[in-house]
Amino acid sequence: MTASQKAKNVRRVGIVSLGCAKNLVDAEIMLGSLLQQGIEITNDPAGADAIIVNTCSFIDAAQEESVDAILESTALRDADHRGQAVIVSGCMPQRFREELPKLMPEVDAFMGIDQVAQVSNIVDQAIAARARKIAEPAPKTGRAKAVKARIAELDAAKPDSDEASQSLRGTDRLNRTRKSVIPLAAELPAAPLIDVHVRPNYIPQHDTPRFRLTPRHFAYLKIAEGCNHPCTFCIIPRMRGSHRSRTQADIVAEARRLIAEGVREINLISQDSTYYGLDLRANHGRAIASPKKFTEATRSLPADATTLCTLLRELNSIPGDFWIRLLYTHPAHWTDDLIRTIAECPKVARYVDMPLQHVDDTMLLRMRRETDGQYIRDLIARIRAGIPGIAIRTTFIVGFPGETESHFKNLLGFIRDTRFERLGVFSYSKEDGTVAGRMEAQLSPKVRQRRRERAMAEQHAVATSVAQSFVGRELKVLVEGKASAKELQKANVSSWEHGLIRETDAGTAALKGNYLIARGEADAPDIDGRIYIRGNLPIGEFAKVRIIGHTDYDLIAEKC
Repeated sequence: MTASQKAKNVRRVGIVSLGCAKNLVDAEIMLGSLLQQGIEITNDPAGADAIIVNTCSFIDAAQEESVDAILESTALRDADHRGQAVIVSGCMPQRFREELPKLMPEVDAFMGIDQVAQVSNIVDQAIAARARKIAEPAPKTGRAKAVKARIAELDAAKPDSDEASQSLRGTDRLNRTRKSVIPLAAELPAAPLIDVHVRPNYIPQHDTPRFRLTPRHFAYLKIAEGCNHPCTFCIIPRMRGSHRSRTQADIVAEARRLIAEGVREINLISQDSTYYGLDLRANHGRAIASPKKFTEATRSLPADATTLCTLLRELNSIPGDFWIRLLYTHPAHWTDDLIRTIAECPKVARYVDMPLQHVDDTMLLRMRRETDGQYIRDLIARIRAGIPGIAIRTTFIVGFPGETESHFKNLLGFIRDTRFERLGVFSYSKEDGTVAGRMEAQLSPKVRQRRRERAMAEQHAVATSVAQSFVGRELKVLVEGKASAKELQKANVSSWEHGLIRETDAGTAALKGNYLIARGEADAPDIDGRIYIRGNLPIGEFAKVRIIGHTDYDLIAEKC
């Protein structure tokens, strides 16, 4: 066979990944697995033999974006490339494993979270199935509104709890994962391939193939998967399964490889990073929720037990110049040992991501956040006293069912008094498959949005003051790249998991000329502020700069 003949036989796959950093890691694992099997990755949808849409189903807006991406992919396929297979992966198939194939018969395969490392087999089957379906008429396009409405109806009909598939705590029976397969109904003569475990249990390992989509200088490192928390507004435990930690040795092995590849910032991610390791203890039973019980459990661990503290200390001991950034911590699972560990590990960035969601006791109880307002205030004081210079990022949910004007004003006062270095706000998204979705006293979208705007206005004044406090200081920064003219004119950063951080930052319009974009310890990738530097510095490396000005949320610097 000639080289040109071999090239014609190479399968080409494109991928669209939506949602959070945890979803991004899943996409990277899929790409790595495909490449290992000799499959070519392409950014040209028209030249792909298969397109994978890696979906998010965290809130309504993310779900609607996923539906749009799926139907856009199938419409483009039906118009220009009828032989192309479309595969849907991620949280939507996990959440709607029975219903989605019936709503979207034009999709050739649906795969769950457990199947990311076996994606090449699914691609092969989907391409073969697509070849058999080419002769069939294409489904009608323009159905996005109807599909979204039907998904909302299905979601509303789901019970808040279902022992067979949705227990937060898990049982032996649930941990024996099974495949979900829909009947081959008469109305679906060519039913899509479905490979979705009802209860996910997959976690990656250091030798799992992975093709990183982030720039060379930073990476996300998933330390655990799943969640045990019973938050009334959240669907994640039902989609991602119970909390399951990777072994410390496995995480450290991956971190060493990333650092050897030139990574200067390792972002530790999971659904609840502070719970890391607790499920690895001998004879562990039910998940530990409350701060008191969690502290008691950690104190009773043997000296050689794995915890987030032992992980941070070992990562900190790896030779090299790099940051370790801790994301997705839960306030109920902070300990004095964790505060002490961060303070004593110089490579751990002085930055903490800790979603609080609210501070009013009534709202925290309705949200089942396992903390109260006084505990939160005391915890923040302990963190700031124990880790000088720490930047605390948090998020809040406003407009939650039953939130009165008094509850909301308590939150506004807390934002004003606490002066968070980084803060995002969600307007509550009603997820009908959750406990909160069935609560009475639902607030109107208009009220929710208005409260979000008021909360962000409160934080705007804080953020401007925080930015002003950096002027005149010297900072160690990680240089990201050159700033485009568009980036200098508009800074629009958003994340499904961190709320809308900001809208247009009018101050950036004054920036003209050649600037670099960098981040300091107080800025996580994609969700926090930027530092604009006039001049040239090595991209992807650390540098020392002096802050000479600021916009609403960003800093302006010069080389030292």
